[in-house]
Amino acid sequence: MIPKYFFLTKGVGKHKEKLQSFELALRSAGIHHCNIVNVSSIVPPNCKLITRKEGLRKIKPGEITFVVLSRNDTDEPHRLIAASIGVAIPSGENNYGYLSEHHSFGQTGEVAGDYAEDLAATMLATTMGIPFDPETAWDERKQIFKTSGLIIRTTNITQSATADKNGLWTTVIAAAVFVL
Repeated sequence: MIPKYFFLTKGVGKHKEKLQSFELALRSAGIHHCNIVNVSSIVPPNCKLITRKEGLRKIKPGEITFVVLSRNDTDEPHRLIAASIGVAIPSGENNYGYLSEHHSFGQTGEVAGDYAEDLAATMLATTMGIPFDPETAWDERKQIFKTSGLIIRTTNITQSATADKNGLWTTVIAAAVFVL
């Protein structure tokens, strides 16, 4: 079972019940009708990143669906939360890529997304032997990774939200969804 495609999606939900808040976040992401199985962080060789719209057309209600999922939730009023998936795709047909999941409190979506993208790219770079200084800024390392010719694409999908002011559960999710 090696996926041929994957897509990125995100969502947010708010409800008085934590589980229902999660369900609403899944609905917002469009994957509520699937039986979700969490998997680790490898993008198989030749697995193509497709659009959310195209990916949602390829999955069916009740389908066992493998995802790399980042989730965060809180019922603390006004708390900033984020969930992010980072992606690093290598050059070469036979190379595998990496996905990373990151969830945080108090980070903006941009900060959380950059962190997740950096994490995925760094994991891939270390397996490919790309020399870099881990103390340099992400923007600088991103250029090093791309100019090496070994990493052709990095990206992220991030959902952030400020928790409900009245204490409803707020859930954010970001997911890489594999399509068999």
